[in-house]
Amino acid sequence: MSQIVVKQHTTPLDHPIDTDINLYDFLTDRVKRLPDTSLIEYKQEGAWRKLTATEFERIVRKLAKGLMAHGVEIGERVSIFSHTRWEWVALDMALLAIGAVVVPVYETNAPAQIQYIFNDSSVKIAFAETSEMRGEIDEVRAAIPSLDEVFVIDDGALAALAEFGRAVTDEEFEARERQTHGDALATIVYTSGSTGNPKGVELTHANFAFLCLSGLQYMPRACNIPDRRLLMFLPMSHVFARYMEILSFAGTIQLGLSSDFSTIVQDFHDFGPTLLMSVPRVFEKVYNAASQRAGKGFAGRMFADSTRVARQWSHAEQEGRRLPLGKRLKHAFYDRAIYSKIREIFGQNADFCITGGAPMDPQLAHYFNGIGIPLLEGYGMTETSGPVCVSLPQNNRIGTVGTPLSGVTIGIAPDGEILVKAPDVCRAYLNRPDATAETIIDGWLHTGDVGDIDDDGFVHLTDRKKELIITAGGINVAPGPLSASIMTSPVVDQVLVIGDHRRFVSALVTLDLGDANAWLKARGAQPCADLAEAAKNPIIRAEVQRAVDRANETVSRAESIRKFEILPDSFTLENGMLTPSLKTRRKQIEERYADIIDTVLYAPKKK
Repeated sequence: MSQIVVKQHTTPLDHPIDTDINLYDFLTDRVKRLPDTSLIEYKQEGAWRKLTATEFERIVRKLAKGLMAHGVEIGERVSIFSHTRWEWVALDMALLAIGAVVVPVYETNAPAQIQYIFNDSSVKIAFAETSEMRGEIDEVRAAIPSLDEVFVIDDGALAALAEFGRAVTDEEFEARERQTHGDALATIVYTSGSTGNPKGVELTHANFAFLCLSGLQYMPRACNIPDRRLLMFLPMSHVFARYMEILSFAGTIQLGLSSDFSTIVQDFHDFGPTLLMSVPRVFEKVYNAASQRAGKGFAGRMFADSTRVARQWSHAEQEGRRLPLGKRLKHAFYDRAIYSKIREIFGQNADFCITGGAPMDPQLAHYFNGIGIPLLEGYGMTETSGPVCVSLPQNNRIGTVGTPLSGVTIGIAPDGEILVKAPDVCRAYLNRPDATAETIIDGWLHTGDVGDIDDDGFVHLTDRKKELIITAGGINVAPGPLSASIMTSPVVDQVLVIGDHRRFVSALVTLDLGDANAWLKARGAQPCADLAEAAKNPIIRAEVQRAVDRANETVSRAESIRKFEILPDSFTLENGMLTPSLKTRRKQIEERYADIIDTVLYAPKKK
């Protein structure tokens, strides 16, 4: 064991993994295994369309040949600036096939961020989804000397590429494809960090190949048995979405693509996913919506009791015991009357859900587990090409983020930092040798997260190492679990827990106006006209106080939230308060609301 590791756990591989491949090989293998089954499904004019493995591979090949004809060389950096759509995936596969390096850009990135990413990675060609998005690139194009050309997907860019490709033979394409091996750089994915400029993470074909083949071994029920279906609405620029894209080709997943979050419930119904993936906030909203529909009165009391019974059932199941007969009968009744209706929200094929990216409130996880929709927590990073560990449906330990994927080793440093060693760990940060040397030491990736591993290999995640709050009294506070608990309130949108070097812990809270008004109406109260009015509403404040009190029950008095302030606006991507993966940007929020923090939450003591 390394001197920098005090404990570690490895999940063994069932059989060795060969990572010396071009990721395009997963697509050609899928064609051999399942040529006529659906591979990609997408919405067009409100209806779902399908592309079989054979049809999709034919499109990818035409695009790859077109890129070759247009002069794209091995190792050349090409950016995709688009919402999640089938063209994104097709371009990604075509570029990987010919050895180009894909540089994703979030559709929410501002021109200044695009300029930084393009210059840092020397992007030569970019694909923008719309003419408006091309306009965002054009705003800063004069400051990007490497950029030669910008194509617009909606203006027929793919058809034009396919036409270019008619000049390239299959033999020429296949010879080019064989030149790219596992050690070749596949993509540069920029972290959506909460401070400073993002770092470009260099991920190779071998990094993704290992993690995909590991996933097939570790969780075949999700991705390697017949008729697996996944609805992807995460941005394809996010490493986890990208991993699931490639995993779909390597396994048996039929991949549905949607970027319209407003239609997600209808999409669940129409597409019928077997596997659901999202951040905890989605499941909080499903629970809160169901609670609000029940209202007060008899229906409200029955829903509240069904919630208690579901959690009791889950706690018993986790402890390996059975509920008393009366509670089992209640659970069976509620399963028919209430739980089945909530399960229907996720579609007729829903098997289980995987969630990550933010802490999950354990009681919410117990609720969904108790109604028959296990929420499996996972954990990963851009630097690990996707997931590091995830709970299994047959071995779900609520309160943990599961065990390492097959062939992955997780270690714990003396200070509690989580370390990872596996072939899916990135090779470097682009143009940042110092950051690479500080982060990857003796083959161990230092994640910046704090946690522990139990005797069975389950990983307990505490919080980001840099997010841990140390109060003026020297008390260490993990803000993540407190925030997660408060955000289960039906009126709360986001929470930032603060208190570093302060006398006590406090919180800034934002509201979801639509949810707050629905909650008020369900209680016979008048809705609020805007967030400013809602922030001052005494009924809403009492509800936030209840949520804070509930969160405080899980920690000591010294760690508890003593004061909070409800803000009259929101944390959003547009105002820079959230990252593209919907994490709060602590530095920006504390700077913006410095006056409130200093004069309301931490007003000087009167002498």
